Amino acid sequence: MAGDKLGKSAGNAVWLNRDKTSPFELYQYFIRQEDASVERLLKLLTFLPISEIEHIMEIHWKEPEKRIAQKRLAAEVTKLTHGKDGLETAKRCTHAFYHSSVKALEEMSEEELQELFREAPFCELLLESGTTILDMCRKAKAIPDGPKGYQMIADGGVWINQSQVNNPEQVLVVGQHILRNDLSLLRIGKKNFYIVKWLHI
Repeated sequence: MAGDKLGKSAGNAVWLNRDKTSPFELYQYFIRQEDASVERLLKLLTFLPISEIEHIMEIHWKEPEKRIAQKRLAAEVTKLTHGKDGLETAKRCTHAFYHSSVKALEEMSEEELQELFREAPFCELLLESGTTILDMCRKAKAIPDGPKGYQMIADGGVWINQSQVNNPEQVLVVGQHILRNDLSLLRIGKKNFYIVKWLHI
């Protein structure tokens, strides 16, 4: 059962296996379901009583833009598939990714961050006194060497933990550029993410 997939084609498949589809991806798959499908899916994929589903839909139709039914569907299926911890992971990832929540990023484990940004390069860097934004970007191989990389930061093309930075010479600040979990989420441009784990001497 753990290897089963949901969806019509392999390219669009959602798997119950966490290695193939993270709790966050599963949660978002059901959040994106259309209004026309959500009641049927609540009946098919959850153990909620019919009377409760009808009540959920009644509330949902009053303000469909809030996606109340989809959120409940996503929560129920994610909890059934990955347990309560998996659901909490999905919610933390959602807040970090869609709401730019630094608090959510700080509460995430290394594994959760890597699941959220599956394609993001991951590197470990030694945190030395005086390390600057430019140093971090270069050591993570996120920007080109030389003046071009420096200018990318100066022009505002770099974000650290979802906040834009523009001073290449700024020394990294713990709690701002380096989260309490010793991680930094680096973004170059619109969608090139890098995960940095900081090591202490």
